[in-house]
Amino acid sequence: MISTDPDYYVQSVLAQDKRVLAKTITLIESARHEHQQVARQVVDGLLPHTGQAVRLGVTGVPGAGKSTFIETLGTMLVKDGRKVAVLAVDPSSQRSGGSVLADKTRMKNLSTLTNAFIRPSPSGGTLGGVARKTRETMLICEAYGFDVVLIETVGVGQSETTVASMVDFFLVLMIAGAGDELQGIKKGVLEVADAIAINKADGDNVERANLARRQYEFAMHLLTPTYANWMPPVFTCSSLEAAPIGISEIWAAVLDHRQKLTESGEFEEKRRHQALNWMWFLLEEGLKERFHQDPKVKRLLPQFAREVEQGATAPTVAAGKLLFLLDNDAAV
Repeated sequence: MISTDPDYYVQSVLAQDKRVLAKTITLIESARHEHQQVARQVVDGLLPHTGQAVRLGVTGVPGAGKSTFIETLGTMLVKDGRKVAVLAVDPSSQRSGGSVLADKTRMKNLSTLTNAFIRPSPSGGTLGGVARKTRETMLICEAYGFDVVLIETVGVGQSETTVASMVDFFLVLMIAGAGDELQGIKKGVLEVADAIAINKADGDNVERANLARRQYEFAMHLLTPTYANWMPPVFTCSSLEAAPIGISEIWAAVLDHRQKLTESGEFEEKRRHQALNWMWFLLEEGLKERFHQDPKVKRLLPQFAREVEQGATAPTVAAGKLLFLLDNDAAV
């Protein structure tokens, strides 16, 4: 049973009740209108208690070992005394809308730690591999008291700017020896990366990983840096439990990046831009929802869809007429 009292969620999250934390995220993710009204009040009530956590986005090519990397990094941070939340976004089926939501089982060691919290969420087909409510969920975790929030995305190739627009540091994981070092060098990905890590740099793959690292370093120097005080580094790493390599160096880069941007004023500016981007995102989502809920659109959309499919009406004409239906004075 989901409560409709926003104060219940706000006070329980601030009191670090992990059971209610999960319920609050369920409320945030609910598509029901009455739940969304309460969720907005909850986020507004918790907003003053957010903003201090390190927000780290991790993406990468399929098979790059994102979940293993995050578990290794998260375990290291918890052992260092930090509280870590992982928002793992699983891909949703375009056909059924279903999602496996298996990240909690893939991070079985991290999920058992008291100061760790893993929340798998379906992407719902959202571009960038980020669940529609990931931004709000991240804020809820910050208000709870987690000082590191890790966001694992579906993977590169969709809309990486969506991920980069909500985190402080955007890490792209790659692997060597499988052709990915050539396939992965895409300007759009590199432009939004704050660092690149060649994962699985162990055993016989060390030499190939070092070669891939040099290739990426060369590629990064061809791009104009996003920040005046930061040139994205390229690392090699291994997330093997027995002997992880390069993980602590990557975390040190995350902290160094935060310090340099804070000193230059770019960090605060970035957070302001993120808040503005969030507002525009919500406006676009709200307009789409209002369009599909409009009674006239519901009644006439199937008719226009059939006419376009049969070639009787041009898509531009149908779209124009449907949009004008939102004007009460418009006639079809």
